[in-house]
Order: sequence, then C-alpha cells, then structure tokens
Amino acid sequence: MSTFESTIRPINYPQQSVYNLLSDLTNIERVKSRLPEDKARDLVFDQNSISISTPMGSVKLRIVDREEPKCIKFETEQSPLPFNFWIQILPVTEASSKMKLTIKADLNPFIKGMVSKPLQEGLEKIADALQLIDYSA
Repeated sequence: MSTFESTIRPINYPQQSVYNLLSDLTNIERVKSRLPEDKARDLVFDQNSISISTPMGSVKLRIVDREEPKCIKFETEQSPLPFNFWIQILPVTEASSKMKLTIKADLNPFIKGMVSKPLQEGLEKIADALQLIDYSA
C-alpha cells in the first residue's frame, strides 16, 4: 500500500466549522465559483459523493466514514486507480485548526513510478484549495 500525504495546513477557523462544511459535500456549491471553470465543468456532487473528470478518466469518491469533528474518509466508487482518501482536521486553538490530506492506494512498482508525482502534486493542490475556503458561513 502506497501512502501520499499533503503538508499540514493551518486553517484559521475552528475544527468544528471546518468539519461541518467538508462533511456535507453539498457545501461545495458555495465554493464552486472559485474553482477554475475548466476544472469545475464536470464536477458533480451530492451530500455523500463527488465525481469529476480528470485527464486519467472519471473519478467518483463516496464518504464512507465520518469521525466528527476530526476525520472524513472517502473511497473510490469509480476510478482508473482505486484509492482511499481522508481529510484529518485537528484543533490548534478554539479559533483555528490544522488539516492534512492522505491518499492510500495499492500500486504496483511500475504504476507507482508513473503516478507518484502527479498524485502528490494533486494532493497539494486540493490542500491549497481547502485552505482558502471561508468556513465561517
């Protein structure tokens, strides 16, 4: 099993606020306008799942576990590369928290060599986007 982790990101909002927004995927509607139009065009979501077209094919993730207020776990329902993904949210102070994203995938050595860098870069871009969200609403 190969593990990819984002850098730990400071979030200037309380842990519970971050969890509340991210654990209900319908909240993506609030931030969809900030996504690049070419990236958001094929974005489809409901409360428990999200799907998007990628250069490698269509990817659909479903929330499989919520550990309020600290973790949201996803697994792929449809993907050229099956993987698990989770968002960890930890408190720093009453008004701030920190976040780390993790992907675990069962990759053979050949595939791992091809996808490690794009997966790591993609994970950091997702972390960048999540760090910029206004979680106060």
